[in-house]
Amino acid sequence: MKPPPFLYHAPESLEEVVALLAEHGGDARCMAGGQSLIPLMNLRMARPEVIIDLNRCRELMRIDRGQDSLVYGAMVRAREAEQSDETVTGCPLIPKALLHAGPIAVRNRSTVGGMLAHADRTAELPGVAVALDAMLVIASAEGEREVAATEFFLGDMTTAIEPNEMLKATRFPLASTGAYTEFFEAGVRQEGVAIAGLAAQVLIGESGAVEGIRLAATGVESAPVRLKSVEELLLGSKLDELLIAEAAKLGGSAVGPVDDPFVPARYRRRVTETFVKRALQGAVNQRNANV
Repeated sequence: MKPPPFLYHAPESLEEVVALLAEHGGDARCMAGGQSLIPLMNLRMARPEVIIDLNRCRELMRIDRGQDSLVYGAMVRAREAEQSDETVTGCPLIPKALLHAGPIAVRNRSTVGGMLAHADRTAELPGVAVALDAMLVIASAEGEREVAATEFFLGDMTTAIEPNEMLKATRFPLASTGAYTEFFEAGVRQEGVAIAGLAAQVLIGESGAVEGIRLAATGVESAPVRLKSVEELLLGSKLDELLIAEAAKLGGSAVGPVDDPFVPARYRRRVTETFVKRALQGAVNQRNANV
């Protein structure tokens, strides 16, 4: 099946992109990797009258390291972000999450901005963004604004981006030295649709107490869920078997999945519970190995 007719633009600068968005508004869609948008158009689930192809905008292809964050332009490829030395050392949760984002051929084409702006509930990077309190930079002809990840994802394939706006960049905070990071994901088959996932970053101090913890569940609701109740329970406490079990149970009850054709809601709760337990035990194991 082929997509409906559309007008195609391939601008070479951000200035051109936002001018086109200002001109066409809700009739236009920005295209990054195209791996989600094109199938939706082929199936007539999306019918934009204007496509704005971002693949020639080199200013959106940068990874910049600031004093306390890494900034990814919207057109940074997932594979580039995954393999970048800046990412591996500065924000190791990102490459661990991207390993789950499909085969290498897909990651070579997909982009950081596209994965975030598409807002698929099963995608990995939205969960990382919510867990780490990332800031998303949204641009329009009127200027720029920043939106916190917790306010950016509004539901299934729905974000805070307005019709005349586009996602320019995303700012991820740098990880604390010695923090344990991991991304867990379960799917119906290898490299298939994800059932549930967990983005985790845990810092255990010299005293053995949790000094920092960030947890976000993916695939369980229409947007990533920050497990604040679990974080509040554990912050300042020393992890032992009983506390980990209590935190895991709390994590499972903190999400509100519904039954669907893939799995029942209770299974997603159980998977979330299991992933919280694995993350906390992993943090303890890493700390014990370094003592």
